[in-house]
Formats: sequence, structure tokens, C-alpha cells
Amino acid sequence: MVQAAVTKTTVSSDSTPSNYRAMAMVTTLFFMWGFLTALNDILVPHLRSIFDLTYARVMLIQSAFFGAYFVFAIPSGLVIEKIGYKKTMVVGLLIMAVGALLFVPAANVPSFGLFLAALIVLATGVTALQVAANPYVTVLGPSRTASSRLNLTQAFNSLGTTIAPYVGGILILAAAPLSSSQLRQLSGSALLAYRQQEASSVKVPYIGIALALTILALAIAMFNLPKIETTREFRPMGDVDTAARDLWKQRQLVLGAVGIFLYVGAEVSIGSFLINYFTQPEIGNMSVKTAAALVSLYWLGAMIGRFIGAAGLQKLPTRAVLGTVAVVACVLVVISMLSTGWLAMGTIICVGLFNSVMFPSIFALGVEGLGPLTAKGSGLLVQAIVGGAIIPLAEGALADRIGIHHAFILPALCYIYIAYYGYRGSIHQT
Repeated sequence: MVQAAVTKTTVSSDSTPSNYRAMAMVTTLFFMWGFLTALNDILVPHLRSIFDLTYARVMLIQSAFFGAYFVFAIPSGLVIEKIGYKKTMVVGLLIMAVGALLFVPAANVPSFGLFLAALIVLATGVTALQVAANPYVTVLGPSRTASSRLNLTQAFNSLGTTIAPYVGGILILAAAPLSSSQLRQLSGSALLAYRQQEASSVKVPYIGIALALTILALAIAMFNLPKIETTREFRPMGDVDTAARDLWKQRQLVLGAVGIFLYVGAEVSIGSFLINYFTQPEIGNMSVKTAAALVSLYWLGAMIGRFIGAAGLQKLPTRAVLGTVAVVACVLVVISMLSTGWLAMGTIICVGLFNSVMFPSIFALGVEGLGPLTAKGSGLLVQAIVGGAIIPLAEGALADRIGIHHAFILPALCYIYIAYYGYRGSIHQT
């Protein structure tokens, strides 16, 4: 697989040495957006209880966050073409810091709409990082180990998603929420006071996040990252009409975009519902704070799996691994749906382990053989992350009708397609 230029004269190939210093710095970005993404799993039950929302409506949290990927992926490519990869990473971090600070006025009002607006701004910055960092990692070493490098960086992304639910549960879900019937008994002023008190728990965590993002932006700005030239041969956008025609001819890319759409949708759907799932009487019958700590195990499995994948995919065929883990993930979801108690909890938590290698594997297979179209293909794959906006919303509507337990049929179906992509759909046809 031929990737884009790392410098003006160097093209990533099987003989290109890995740049470990640059990898280490860029990996911190994966950690940060993983941490912020997983915090949404804490916001879902928290804001649902504050504003007394249905499952479908509270899933607008994920729709706002992941919808930004679809809207801003192409503009992010234009920004990269204009100012380069490094500066785009810095700009993305600063936009994320602004989005984190917007949680303060949203909590002061408090307003569910303002929380959604803050999430959109935050996700806009994350999108810029994704469009820049994912293809950047693929060219920081030999092309044959691009999937392995992406798995390694995604492992640190999973470290962020593992820590976030635990920390968020302690800082944000400290108090036991009132039930819907109790909320309806409060007077207008008492309800407003309750919502302000509960919403205020997000202020300190997100102010701290804004500070950390600003410091990281300064660190990236001062770090000497290898430069990827945005020449005509490697532009995120270039001739848009010609690029679009060329991209849609790439079967492995188009089917990979569908795979990313369904994978992100499945993973986000499961993570978003775990706290409410574990608190169900027939499942875990526990408090939201205890459930939040268990959600960390779901993301811990993804982290462990990505470290394993980073080593294993240097020797094992990516397509076979992707197909196999998707089949196992589907089976685990179905077992959880058909059981109760600790078996239902344990199997759904274990899905995280098998989710682990899916995104980096689909991404690497999707851009395989694209050559000078690699960055354009990356933008398309990042746009496909909009699955995290649509599928959780659909599962929320399904959960309102048939319950959380059986609504997991939706991610199970997603994994069936991913298994197909791994075994057959990802084969590059020349």
C-alpha cells in the first residue's frame, strides 16, 4: 500500500522507518478525543434525569457530537490544505477547548439545547483532529504496518475512553437523581433550582478539560513534527469533482465507509445505554454511579484489545481478524439480549474487547491502495463516523418501544455487516 508523503521527497513504503517521537506526540491527541467521547456516556444518563428526557431525545447528545463529523470533515480537509496538518491539529485542540468552556453557561441556565451546542463545537475540533491525525499516523512508518500503528494509537484512545466513565461517574454522577415522578411533583422554581444544582456538576470537569486542551495545543505547536506536504499529489481536497469520481470507484473505500458508519454506531449505541442498562432491575439493579464504574470495563476491553492488535496485526491478516472479531461481537450481543443478571452484563461488557481492532482495521483497509487519494479517502471515512449520530438515535427510539434489553438487536446487525466487510468487502479490486 502506497501512502502519502511524510516529507517533500519521502513517501511511506515498506522501507520507511517508524518515527516514534512523532507517534508519541500524536498519540496524545487520540487519548484526548477518546476521553471526551466517552464522557458522553456519562452525560446521557445525567442529562436524561435532569431534563426528564425520553431515550430517543437524550440520544441527541450523540447525534450532536457525531453529526459534527459529517458536517465538518470536508471543511477540515480544506483547512489542512490551507494551513497544513500540524496547524490543523492545534486549531482543532483550541476549538475543543472553546466547546468545553461552553458547558459552563449551558449548566448555568441550564439548557439541554445549549449543552448540545457545546457538544457540536467540541466535536468540530475533534473532527479536525481525526481528519489530520489518522492519515498522519499511517505514514509515520512502513505501509505494511499502518494497521498496527493505528491500532496502537487507538489503544491510547481507548485508555481515554476507559478512564473517562470512571472519572465522570465520580465527578458528575455524585448525587442520586430524582425519578420522573418526583420531578413532576416539583414546583417551577424548585425544578429550576434542582436542574441548576445537578447541571453544575459538569462545570469543574469541563473547565479542567479546556485547560488541558489548551496546554496540549501549545505543546503540539512547539513540537517539531515531520511535515506532510499538501502538494497536488497529496491534498485532502484538490479537484473536488475529480476526487469524488475517483473515490466512488474504490470499492474497498466505499464499503469501508459503510463499515465505519455501522461500527461507530454500534459501539456508541452500546456505550451510551450501558449505565441505564445496568440499572435495570433484571440486569444489574445498581446505582448510576456504580454502573458508570462498570462502563469503564467496556472501554478497558477495547484498550486491551488494541494493544494486542497492535502486536498481532503485524503478523496476522487484517481481513481475517476483522471478520472474526465482528462475528464474536455479534454473538456476545445476542447472548446479552437473551439473558439477564451477570451473564447479560458480562457478555455486553466483553463486546468492548472485540470492538477494539475494528475501527483502525476498517480504516486501514479502506485507504489501502489509494495512493495520492489517501487523504481524500480519509475524509470520507471520517465523515462516516456520523453513524454515531444516527444509529444511537434509532436505538433510542427502539428502546422507548421495546426496552433497552432488546434494542441491542440493532448493533448486532451492524456487526454482521462488519464481518462481511472483513472477509469479502474489503478486498481491493484493481
